[in-house]
Amino acid sequence: MATATLGGGCFWCMEAVYKELRGVDSVVSGYMGGHVERPSYQDVCTGDTGHAEVIQVVFDPSLIRYRDILDVFFSTHDPTTLNRQGNDAGTQYRSAIFWHDEEQKSAAASLIEELTRNGKHRDPIVTELVEASTFWPAEDYHQNYLRDHPLQPYCAYVVQPKVEKFREHFASLRKQD
Repeated sequence: MATATLGGGCFWCMEAVYKELRGVDSVVSGYMGGHVERPSYQDVCTGDTGHAEVIQVVFDPSLIRYRDILDVFFSTHDPTTLNRQGNDAGTQYRSAIFWHDEEQKSAAASLIEELTRNGKHRDPIVTELVEASTFWPAEDYHQNYLRDHPLQPYCAYVVQPKVEKFREHFASLRKQD
């Protein structure tokens, strides 16, 4: 098994998408990249801890490539907006790839270069490439958020459309029902 840690705005959105990805064993919402130990959601929301909302994905590389994990990442959030995804603003919503080894770092840097070269995005990609540090799981009520709160307005109008976009563009990478 391998681990990928990604920050692409609200972790509820990212978690819901990656839970449907073939080869993914687990997805945990949490925090990484800050200077406070055991941060709470309330701490991270102040923007003062330095943490990003992230998901930590444990996956089987024999079933899905890290490149596929990254392709989904760059297609299901806007990597060109600094510290913002939609109405969610602050450093905790930054676009970031927290690499766990040199191979992940190289793959992410190569993909960013490729996306920049082929003009996939009109604006420059601002995704940070940062060495993974301590992962702090988010509080229990943040885990499986879409599943547990499908009628909550944020889920209906923000999370679910991202899941639908993923399903449309990455049908071949979805888990079989």
